[in-house]
Amino acid sequence: MADPRGHAADREALGGSSLHLVGVGDVSKRILLGRKLRSSQLGETLLSKRIALPVFASDALSSVAYAPDEIFIMLSLAGVSAYTMSWQVGLAVAVMMTAVIASYRQTVHAYPSGGGDYEVAKVNLGPTAGTTVASALLVDYVLTVAVSISAAAHYASSGLGALQGHETVLAVLLIGLLAALNLRGVRESGLYLAVPTYLFMASVLGMCAYGLFRLAQGTLPRAESAGLEILEAPGYDGELTTVALLLLLARAFSSGCAALTGVEAISNGVPAFRKPKSANAATTLALLGAIAVTMMMSVIVLAQQMDVRMVDPFQFDRLVDGAGNPVAEQHALLAQIARGVFEGFPPGFYLVVMITGVVLTLAANTAFNGFPVLGSILAEDGYLPKALGSRGDRLAYSNGIVFLGGMSVALVIAFDAQVTRLIQLYIVGVFVSFTLSQLGMVRHWTRNLSLTKDAAERRRMHRSRAINAIGMSMTGAVLVVVLITKFTYGAWITVLVMGFFFLVMRRVHHHYEEVALELAVDEEDRVMPTRVHAIVLVSKLHKPTLRALAFAKATRPNVLEAVYVDTDRVATQQLVRAWDERDFDVPLKVLHSPYREVTRPIVEYAQAIRRASPRGVVAVYIPEYVVGRWWEQLLHNQSALRLKGRLLFAPGVMVTSVPYQLESSQVARERVAREQDRVKAGDLRRGRVVDEDEGRQVRR
Repeated sequence: MADPRGHAADREALGGSSLHLVGVGDVSKRILLGRKLRSSQLGETLLSKRIALPVFASDALSSVAYAPDEIFIMLSLAGVSAYTMSWQVGLAVAVMMTAVIASYRQTVHAYPSGGGDYEVAKVNLGPTAGTTVASALLVDYVLTVAVSISAAAHYASSGLGALQGHETVLAVLLIGLLAALNLRGVRESGLYLAVPTYLFMASVLGMCAYGLFRLAQGTLPRAESAGLEILEAPGYDGELTTVALLLLLARAFSSGCAALTGVEAISNGVPAFRKPKSANAATTLALLGAIAVTMMMSVIVLAQQMDVRMVDPFQFDRLVDGAGNPVAEQHALLAQIARGVFEGFPPGFYLVVMITGVVLTLAANTAFNGFPVLGSILAEDGYLPKALGSRGDRLAYSNGIVFLGGMSVALVIAFDAQVTRLIQLYIVGVFVSFTLSQLGMVRHWTRNLSLTKDAAERRRMHRSRAINAIGMSMTGAVLVVVLITKFTYGAWITVLVMGFFFLVMRRVHHHYEEVALELAVDEEDRVMPTRVHAIVLVSKLHKPTLRALAFAKATRPNVLEAVYVDTDRVATQQLVRAWDERDFDVPLKVLHSPYREVTRPIVEYAQAIRRASPRGVVAVYIPEYVVGRWWEQLLHNQSALRLKGRLLFAPGVMVTSVPYQLESSQVARERVAREQDRVKAGDLRRGRVVDEDEGRQVRR
């Protein structure tokens, strides 16, 4: 994070003001994010299973709000008759989810450090595979936010007609709100998530249970769209050939596999669990699988029994009423089921619709937890900028949260918050990471088997390897299906972006490797410079200048001189005369500047000294005074800052700022002291505060 002090300079001091304030920006930040947390409080942010479930599993659980929709939309290409295969497609997705969750339960036990798919691929398949998985996960997290928030906006518009047509604006606002929530820290965002996520599970499961009960009683009504007719899409009209039917089922299955997104988030977030971390993460995965499969299959069965009709939002001309007129709009599948099941009880319908919209918004929190953690691991490994590995005031990876929010907003705006368009980009990255991760786990168990002699442990490893091998085979097959069925419908964009991230990460890693080689210590670094030529920059003869001269003398350079840039003939003559009158033992050198430049003459002079003595060092001392009020910062220009920036690129030139605190700087010091002395929550418990007869005092 940038130093909050700021630097300014003007012609009066060739150096200017440094400022450290607790200003309006800091107060606003505290209101938005809450009080700062110390690094020692990191353990307080760890999650129990009951909080971890809504934090990490909300994405996969909430996919019941759009994955069944996509199955019905794809099957609608062949007309209503194809809906009879919806439960078979849903069952295939459920089997796939069961296999993936079983595989990831092995991963969280073997790799509890939180790297997830990336760590598994990197360790077992090499850095290239690891970078490939990382690029897929980064894209997947961005799409998770975009898809979940877009779906939430559409559910909100289903319940509130005034929002129809404004889904994109609403989605952007929701992303901003969620980013701000996560900047407050993972534990607090988990507490906010718990109630609505559990309420969502209860309302949807309750709706499905009541709907299935009415189905058994023969009182289940038809959906609001049941009376509409679906026209077959071009190429699917008439009797389907076997190839066309298989292609249709493959497209429906690949779209329904959106329900698997978010499963990997738990393996990436194992460090956020309380101990025992692996056991708690594995239990949470099992709960996720059981709940998600139950909800999805119940919704699909009810939708089929209620004769729901759905088409691609961009093909509304295929959904017509009894008179053959195209409909103007269609509601989400879950909304149609809720309206029918809770017929005559509007509160039930509104509860399901509104809580679904809320949870879809919060489901993006899975990505806001996974992306920053993965970004910090990649930053530590040198594949992303180091800034992504820094924790903010609330111990969250703030830079990763802000970056994810910005990318998601751009995607939502670009695709106008249309879920069907975004979901075509969604599945590729998920199954790339799934497949490579499971392949890495197979190699992990194979390597460990060769090193283990205990019979019971070998049986456990054989079982784990078999589970991961089955998962790898299934996810690999689905990846092929997804690429074939979705490539021309937008999946090529995901492949392109993944390639871009891959190249960027490799280039960043190459840069850090080059920097490390250049910074490595060798014998030449022991060689002392032959001489030190010190320069003290002068603009006027005042206290900051004298302090800089004294400090430069204390360093005992071989050569010491004061340097002044002549931009005004009269001012130059006055300074020279004053310098001679005081009889300094330091010579004053005047650099003429016909174009009134200050920075260029100094830089060129320093470089000339360096060229004359290649093995020597040029030390430049810049007098700098410190002010304490923010408005004083605005009264000085940035010439010293520009000069420092130029000198940093001059080989063999060292720059030193010599501060001189003005009286107003006391304002800033007193403000900082008051902030440090202020009694904060928990200080008494931590022993920082004691009660005495004269009042409460802070221990120094």
